[in-house]
Amino acid sequence: MKKILCLILATVFVLAFASCGEPESFDPIKGTESGKGDIVIMSHKEFIAANIDTPVTVETFVQAKQSWWEGKASFYTQAEDGAYFIYQMPCTKEEYDALGAGTKIRVSGKKAEWSGEIEIADATFTVLDGNYVAEPLDVTALLGTDDLAAHQNECVSFKNMTVEAKTDAQGKEAAFLYNWDGTGKEGDDLYFDVSFGGNKFTFTVESYLCSADTEVYKAVKELKVGDVVNLTGFLYWYEGPNPHITAVSAAD
Repeated sequence: MKKILCLILATVFVLAFASCGEPESFDPIKGTESGKGDIVIMSHKEFIAANIDTPVTVETFVQAKQSWWEGKASFYTQAEDGAYFIYQMPCTKEEYDALGAGTKIRVSGKKAEWSGEIEIADATFTVLDGNYVAEPLDVTALLGTDDLAAHQNECVSFKNMTVEAKTDAQGKEAAFLYNWDGTGKEGDDLYFDVSFGGNKFTFTVESYLCSADTEVYKAVKELKVGDVVNLTGFLYWYEGPNPHITAVSAAD
């Protein structure tokens, strides 16, 4: 009887000891209990809902590289649920060169805003497995509506846009200007106006993204007032939509 009682007590003791082990912490990255930390991967909806200056971490895919300068680079990126502009993220030139279109990265930084452009600043990144290149979304019908902002920084297209005249610093009309006021020169940003549905919009060939030797830069310089064109680019924002155009072609 004593032996049986001792066995019972020993079993209870072992079970109690096992249940008193150190509790595992929840890992929100994998949704499992692994004790790895508190990094939360946000959806695009959660990112948009976050306050400015809030720490954020997202997983996204490089779509285009805007520029690299003195160890920092800016990227247009997009995941299947939305896009992110990554501003001046530290990386080496070797890392920058290796981050081709479609590369998956995890980015941690803070949500920032500049003249309406929502971006991620003070960021760090980790390269992950995976590849995704977004197809341009036709947002022509959204021009002039509040719904367009929901697609900020995405790869988008505009169809059947009519080239309108701009006025340069000397008061002359032109199909495009170097810089917004016409005071620039070859190699600077190109600004041109297009219209759709009676509304006029300003689009840009951003020289850091598409330099003077690219096809789109050359094509915009050949535009004539009245041309009807299809355009592709990234829906950058500056006091309103300011698409950074990466391709132009004659409308069908």
